Amino acid sequence: MTPPSGVVVLTDRLVARGGLDRVVAGAVAGGVRWVVLREKDLPRAERAALAADLRAILADVGGTLIVAGPDPLGGDAVHLPAAGPYPPPTHRLVGRSCHNEAELYRLTTEHYATISPVHPTKTKPGYGPPLGPDGLRKLVEATPVPLLALGGVETPEQVTACVRAGAVGVAVLGALMRAQDPTETAASLTSAYVEAVTPVLTQTRCRVTQVSMSGLRPTVPTQGSSLTARSGHGRPQPSTATKERK
Repeated sequence: MTPPSGVVVLTDRLVARGGLDRVVAGAVAGGVRWVVLREKDLPRAERAALAADLRAILADVGGTLIVAGPDPLGGDAVHLPAAGPYPPPTHRLVGRSCHNEAELYRLTTEHYATISPVHPTKTKPGYGPPLGPDGLRKLVEATPVPLLALGGVETPEQVTACVRAGAVGVAVLGALMRAQDPTETAASLTSAYVEAVTPVLTQTRCRVTQVSMSGLRPTVPTQGSSLTARSGHGRPQPSTATKERK
């Protein structure tokens, strides 16, 4: 299963404007294809029913529901807290919440991780200190595991900055849960992501086509990374700018 990328929604039914189903459906209509179900305070039966409802919304667009915690609630995708369990379960898709290099160092077979907080967040006020784009970039370079930027990401400009720092996407809670129009908000954030990762074709004076990759995540950690050999992860080198003589 492909790890999540782009705009990923984290749920919070207690702040979802107009109901969680409405917000998720609106976000999906705006381009979201990944949703992480939290709601850990619910009894398992109620949470499983909610998971089934959200999967039905995502099914029409080929989206994926990830369940926070080790129990996938009938699916095969989970997102684990930094505290455990270790080793991670062997589901088709496993992510983990991380906040610093020490926690990234503990990753083994996880397919992706969130890193937070990138910005101050209304959901967890005082949690931090925020990494900012520079701190995010350093952690991206410290691990080969794909990272989603989490915490206080609310605007297209912040999405662009996170992608340029190397994140494969952003995990968003408050900006979508509280949105008056979740479809419009999701579309705006998703558009910023797409623009940030799309190569831009330009023509030089010598009529040589160049592909700008400035918005793409570096897919190989910097030389000497302490995490590469231990994590078991690795990726091919990204393609460099290509030139086509005419």
